[in-house]
This record gives sequence, C-alpha cells and structure tokens, in this order.
Amino acid sequence: MDLRHLRYFQAVAEELSFSRAAKRLRIAQPALSRAVQELEQDLGMRLIDRNRRTFALTPAGSVLLIETAVVLERLEEALRRVKRTALGEEGELRLGYIGPPTQSFLGRLLHEYRLRFPKVSVHLEERTPERVWEMVAKGRLSIALTRPLPGQGERALKTLLLRKEPLAVVVPSHHPLAKKKSISWKALENEPLIVLARREGVGLHDEIIAACREAEFTPRIAHSPSLMGTVLSYVEAGAGIGIATDSVAAASMPASLRYISVTPTRSVPLVMVWNPEDDSPPEKAFRDLISEWLKAGKLWTKDGLPADTKPNQVSS
Repeated sequence: MDLRHLRYFQAVAEELSFSRAAKRLRIAQPALSRAVQELEQDLGMRLIDRNRRTFALTPAGSVLLIETAVVLERLEEALRRVKRTALGEEGELRLGYIGPPTQSFLGRLLHEYRLRFPKVSVHLEERTPERVWEMVAKGRLSIALTRPLPGQGERALKTLLLRKEPLAVVVPSHHPLAKKKSISWKALENEPLIVLARREGVGLHDEIIAACREAEFTPRIAHSPSLMGTVLSYVEAGAGIGIATDSVAAASMPASLRYISVTPTRSVPLVMVWNPEDDSPPEKAFRDLISEWLKAGKLWTKDGLPADTKPNQVSS
C-alpha cells in the first residue's frame, strides 16, 4: 500500500463511482479498479460493496475515508511547510548580538524580518563578543552581530563588515574638556579613564590601549566595568573620562554628558558573523535583509550615524 492507493480510494469513495473517479483522476478505469482491489487485499477486508445495483462503502471503508482525508491533509500541509522552509519563510533563527552598537537598528530590522517571515521563530541572545563568536562556531547561534576577535581567522566562519565605529571620549558637561569639539589622545595622558573591561569587549579595549600607546603614554585606567552603561555612570559621577563609540552616544548617553571626538581617529568594527556550513534558509534570508538595508542606508539613518562602510566587504 502506498499514497497512490489512498488517493485513488479517496476519489472512488467520494464519487461512489469508478468511472467518475477515473475521470477526476484522469486515469484509466481498469487501473483505478486494480488499485482499489490491491488496497483491499493489503488490508484483508472489503472497503466497497459493489454490484450491478449498489455501490456503497463498508463500515471499514467509511472509517478509512475519514482517516485518509486526515493523512492526505497532513501530508499536504507538511509539504507546504517544507517549501516555506526552503524559501526561508518558516523555521528558526537564533541571533546573537552585543547591545549598544546594535540598539539603533536591531529592533527595526527584526520587525521587518518578522513582517516578511512571520512563521520563522526568532530567538535572541545578548552576550559578549567572545561568547557570541563561540556560540556561532559551535552551532548554538545561527548568526551574530558583534566585534571581530583576535585569532578569528582560525575559525571557519564568515563575516560581513557592517560599520567601523569611531571612538571618542565622554565627559560631564561641567568638565574642562566639555567645550572642545575635538581633542588628541595625548590630552588624556594624565586623566583617569573609564574603559570597558577587556573580558567584555577585547577588540574595543585593545584598540583604546593601542591608541594611548601610539600617543606615547600608558593610560591611567580608573575603572573597568563590565557594562557600557556602567562606564557612563562612572563618568556622570565624576570618576573619570569614558571612552566609547558613537553608537553608545546615540543610543544611551545621558543629556548631562558630552561626546568629544579624538584625533587621530580610531575605530572598532561591527560585523555580522555566521558559519557557512550551517546555512539554513532563515539565516540566508536574514543575511539578505542585512545586505539590503546596508545598500539602502537604513541601518544607521534613524539615529544619524553615518553608513561609512561598504556592504560587500565579506571575509572568511
């Protein structure tokens, strides 16, 4: 017995006629009769009482007609789901991200993704850059929006550069530097600095240290908190000068603080990372949407952040 037998039986049982069922299925009537006979032989019971005067389903045939309808409907729905999944319209997307650098666009991006693919289940994981890289490499995340890491070339992952975020200092509005539009890194030589802990953002931390060393001084790090929000709180309390990216300033900086550019310009990249060996349709659909928004300049326009990177800079 196979699905063909069930489809043929369903047509005969609904039409209560071999000739009408054969016409509906567009097959020869003898082939249809043989298929129903084979089904009855496989089941070891009569499904249809038929003679010259009557044509009716047996009690077993009536039950089989109901169950066949259920089976075929479920099969059709399963095939529709398979097709939707293949097109990226159904399935699961596990997205890792780091907070402040993605705050200006992530909500809008996911809203658009859900509108296009409402049957895809989206799961979000906010973690440190190191953690999301590890989770993507181990297959626990589909995609991540994060910072590059030292030694990442050893992993078989791909990245797309989303933006290079410039670094600047954050000071209270009453600080002597608050009225300046720009300062040099050297001007920070004797200032207590508030810098995100290296374990929470190795790329950001190392870029700041490198900038200070190129300015020929060793930074005086007063505090190294685990959250960028805590960096801003320390600055607001007068504990030192904070160093952050412009995305932090745009997303979460209090009005009592001032954001001042530093020369020479230093920046930290924001990238999308994924494992090309685990390339499901929902993941591809998300990557395509990111690329589309990059080309259209929609990732950064809401908060006035410049789209200063090209969307086609893909590396492995």
